[in-house]
Amino acid sequence: MRTLFKNATLVTMNAQREIIKGDLLVEGSYIRAIGPKIEVPAERMIDLHGDLLIPGLIQTHVHLCQTLFRGQADDLELLDWLKLKIWPLEGAHDAESLYDSAQLGIGELFLGGTTTIVDMETVHHTEHAFQAILDSGIRALAGKCLMDNPGENIPPTLGETTEDSLSKSLNLYEQFHGEGNGRLEVAFMPRFMISCTDFLLREVARLARENKMFVHTHAAENLGEIRKVQSRSGLRNIQYLDKIGLTGPQVILAHCIWLEEEEIGILAESGTRIAHCPSANLKLASGVAPIPELLKQGVAVSLGADGAPCNNNLDCFVEMRHAALIQKPLHGPAVMPAQQVFEMATIAGARTIGHEHDLGSLETGKKADLAVVSREGLHTWPNEYTDVYAQLVYQAQAADVCLTMVDGQLVMQDRQLLTLDAPGLKQSSLRSLKRVLKRVGFIS
Repeated sequence: MRTLFKNATLVTMNAQREIIKGDLLVEGSYIRAIGPKIEVPAERMIDLHGDLLIPGLIQTHVHLCQTLFRGQADDLELLDWLKLKIWPLEGAHDAESLYDSAQLGIGELFLGGTTTIVDMETVHHTEHAFQAILDSGIRALAGKCLMDNPGENIPPTLGETTEDSLSKSLNLYEQFHGEGNGRLEVAFMPRFMISCTDFLLREVARLARENKMFVHTHAAENLGEIRKVQSRSGLRNIQYLDKIGLTGPQVILAHCIWLEEEEIGILAESGTRIAHCPSANLKLASGVAPIPELLKQGVAVSLGADGAPCNNNLDCFVEMRHAALIQKPLHGPAVMPAQQVFEMATIAGARTIGHEHDLGSLETGKKADLAVVSREGLHTWPNEYTDVYAQLVYQAQAADVCLTMVDGQLVMQDRQLLTLDAPGLKQSSLRSLKRVLKRVGFIS
């Protein structure tokens, strides 16, 4: 099927960072042509009347399994947030509640122009989250959460043996990797160092190398977490990960707030990727990550909203704005300019997951993952004679997204989800939340 977008303002994010007034042709899953005026027959023609046509936004750290728990764990620091609320709730998931949670998150992501995610699920029922990913049409690098350390107040409902943790991850890889026309890829996802045994983490490093799999985990997010890692290993988080082989271009580390100079050097030299989650870092009072320093050293940094209970939304526009603004009081107004931040949400996100060749920019031959952003609201007006990147980072909101396409398929148009039943999902997710809250004893 051909879709022809007419009269767009194309924010290409190509190597020249061209902004083009013109048309874009999608054929099947791919962008087939970009130009000032394309005249070819197409089954679907969409006149954008000057609206911004942007690459689909890429978020490199989310937890779809937690969307159901939005508003259930507010005003807590990380370790209490996990132990008192999130771990018990995750452990109480059933197959249906996990599917609902994933779909709920995906619907919000589509409404905000996000087309690709790196998704860390919980320990159990991961195949049902994967099914939600496949059914909805989103693109994801995803995996089950690995947690084999019986200490640290991990509830029995999240317990698993090291052998089960590894074998289930590999089974999911064999069953789902490459499904959905390649939209779903599977990675190893140990939660973080204090919830995993040393043996598990070393095996993850070995198996990931052997199978050429990505690894995604949390690191250096919280001072209490760092103290625990130092007590156990005698090393700081990044030093420890580097020692056991969990650094490099196939490793994506979420947060990386509390870094020493040596650790930044390790990340830069190894090519390790960083997922920056400014809103969650603020809400959990974890801190402000040294993003300007990381970027200066050449570290690849992308953006993620993290989970709905520690943010309370999955809005990439909020993440872009926070990523830009929180650094300015520390480093001056010129730091983190809007174009650089928009790169983090697009082409840098594609690079993080090894897909800069087919995602992250609007270019002929790349996948048709894109979004349309209206500039007709008063909060984006005047929409002429202004910098497009500043409009996207400082002014635009998720509600301004009026169309989202993944792999050539329209998944949202005119604020209506096309691959999800939003009214039905709202009802089923309420039933699932009530069931989970009762199971864990949070309501009677």
